[in-house]
Amino acid sequence: MAPRSADASRKTAETDISVSIHVDGSGKSDIATGVGFFDHMLDQLSRHSLIDMTVKANGDLHIDDHHTVEDTGIALGQALTKALGERRGIMRYASIDLAMDETLTRAAIDVSGRPFLVWNVSFSSPKIGTFDTELVREFFQALAQNAGITLHVTNHYGANNHHIAETCFKAVARALRAALERDPRQPDAVPSTKGSLKG
Repeated sequence: MAPRSADASRKTAETDISVSIHVDGSGKSDIATGVGFFDHMLDQLSRHSLIDMTVKANGDLHIDDHHTVEDTGIALGQALTKALGERRGIMRYASIDLAMDETLTRAAIDVSGRPFLVWNVSFSSPKIGTFDTELVREFFQALAQNAGITLHVTNHYGANNHHIAETCFKAVARALRAALERDPRQPDAVPSTKGSLKG
């Protein structure tokens, strides 16, 4: 079976981003976006999805983190789309309830070719350290849109904003891992009655 690997880059007046992924990896990551908390979250995404990721980003952080976070989501989504190709042999669907201390978050995924995000997550503070909590949604919106996945994320409960954000990344990672696994019963089939998962 062909390796599911791809590169993507995005260069604008606001950011310069390069991404390399290997879907069938071991969760190794080399992340440097200039945004410490975001690097930590991307490391969790890689580690728990088992997708090897190299992400290098230079952005206009003197303004804020928004462009860097959003454009990284765009580039990662584009790389994932390239790596999956026709999406043959994938399990396609997955969901998980992920616990971390006092927090519980659900992620459900359909690797459908049809981008959509349903986001039921609230934070009690606009910041985690210096990181804008609203950027968690912005990242997943960009990822879902460019990866062609339907993604539902719901935080059932939680008190610590760091934990809420981290469970979002870990839950999405674990759901991605399950949805992208190769289906041994139909390794060459596109799992759709349409015969296509291209949207």
